[in-house]
Amino acid sequence: MGMPEILASLKAAGETTRLRLLALCAQSELTVSELTRVLGQSQPRVSRHLKLLCDAGLLDRAREGSSVFYGLAQRGDGAHIARALLALLPRDDSLFMRDRQRLSSVAEERRESAAHYFRENAEKWDAVRSLYVDEAEVERALLGLVKVSEGAELVDVGTGTGRMLNVLAPKVRHAVGVDLSREMLAVARANLERAGLGNCVVRQADMYNLPFAPASFDIATIHQVLHFADRPADVVAEAARVLKPGGQMLIVDFAPHDLEYLRAEHAHRRLGFSDSQVRDWCQGAKLDLVETARLDGDPLTVCIWQARAMDAAHRVEKAA
Repeated sequence: MGMPEILASLKAAGETTRLRLLALCAQSELTVSELTRVLGQSQPRVSRHLKLLCDAGLLDRAREGSSVFYGLAQRGDGAHIARALLALLPRDDSLFMRDRQRLSSVAEERRESAAHYFRENAEKWDAVRSLYVDEAEVERALLGLVKVSEGAELVDVGTGTGRMLNVLAPKVRHAVGVDLSREMLAVARANLERAGLGNCVVRQADMYNLPFAPASFDIATIHQVLHFADRPADVVAEAARVLKPGGQMLIVDFAPHDLEYLRAEHAHRRLGFSDSQVRDWCQGAKLDLVETARLDGDPLTVCIWQARAMDAAHRVEKAA
């Protein structure tokens, strides 16, 4: 970043309302309507300030249906400048303290709405969880397989309630969870806020068409998603597309089973997957299937398939 870009970023942040917006968006991803409630200003005025901050690279903007969420920039020079500016802000300033108090009320309303949705739908997930090994055991096994370097970036495909983000956040610098369901994303945001995971965000996106450039992430997780998918091989291939060479993919799902009622009552499209199926998908996506861990439940067995994205030389060798 050159001097003109630095000056432009500082100019964009150099106004009281915009500094307040930066501080608020550092706490949580927020919509314009939520920000107007906290600031007590008109929506057009807040929108103008947000546009300036986004144009300067200090904030990220993500659309979900008719809503737009704003959060502190996660990448680029603007992200570094935003964090440096926030480190200079006095925590005991009366204006910032009042903003945080109002934000707490807004966040509590969001959490209650998410909790209501989860209460209405929890029985569905609990019924399936009772059929296999305890989820805590699955998470421990998954953590033991995660191999990433400092500063790693993660994408969680089909993030649902954001549980994988909660589990893996300490292992990575930045994590993005994607899901098509706005209701699930509301639950995930509430969970992330409650856990104080500022290095995690969620985005509404189609798992068959991820909104990321190739080779963007060091690790990809697909946790209990593929049995809902019409085209699981395509989900794996799309996640592989955004992995860096040498990047790690972890797929968690069921081994083959015969519980047909899961199709009708719980929307499962597939009744588990064999190692050979997953190996074929990995080969088609230019992934090396490295290891498979099996966790036996009653009657469902959970498998964790670990794969690596091939580098260019390895791809040529495999093709020969």
